[in-house]
Amino acid sequence: MCRSQSMALSETLGKRPGLRLIRHSMDIFHVLQEEIHSTVFAALDGNGLSQTCVIDLMLADGDGLYFLTARGKSFYERLTARPFAALSGMKGGDTLSTVAASVRGSVRNIGRKRLEETFEKNPYMAKIYSTEQSREALEVFQIYKGEGEFFDLSQFPPYRQSFSFGGEAVHKTGYRIDAGKCIGCQGCRSVCPQVCVSGAVPRTIDASHCIHCGNCFRACPVKAVEKLG
Repeated sequence: MCRSQSMALSETLGKRPGLRLIRHSMDIFHVLQEEIHSTVFAALDGNGLSQTCVIDLMLADGDGLYFLTARGKSFYERLTARPFAALSGMKGGDTLSTVAASVRGSVRNIGRKRLEETFEKNPYMAKIYSTEQSREALEVFQIYKGEGEFFDLSQFPPYRQSFSFGGEAVHKTGYRIDAGKCIGCQGCRSVCPQVCVSGAVPRTIDASHCIHCGNCFRACPVKAVEKLG
């Protein structure tokens, strides 16, 4: 997807309530890197406990997301010991204008490759690391394969999309209805806050608008609703 297409999709976001918007992973990367930028990363420490820190996303392309850190930081050590990370970011003035995205995947250190490009695209970094000598501590990391989720509360009903990149498969989450068990009652439809259960029988769930509340799962009298993931 070219940059102009990506920006066009991004500009559409939130302006057409109810629009079912299928977003390419590269477009989601664009939202994360350029529109959200500062994200919360989680990685495991030496005790197997999750530690979080705020990290800016410096670059994004069809091969993944890029960020940097200094060799002296604990974050660098965590990534080196266990090259896997999860991140989340969001933008919006309040809850009902929020767009959020999460990514989890494998990380690799690409050294100083693309460091110059990182500073060109993010000129504020030159105020933090103002000399070439100070930049010697920095190395670039890439999230090169994984999966994630995009969630848009700025439209109604809310829009959700799972995605993957780098050859990874999407692991389905949420709920589905077993057509062979469904008896066509109104149990699931009556408790769905987003009305994403079909009127036709057997019932189906529109996963793109499901908020994973689990009401349908608990309400079904014949256990036709199954939890995924």
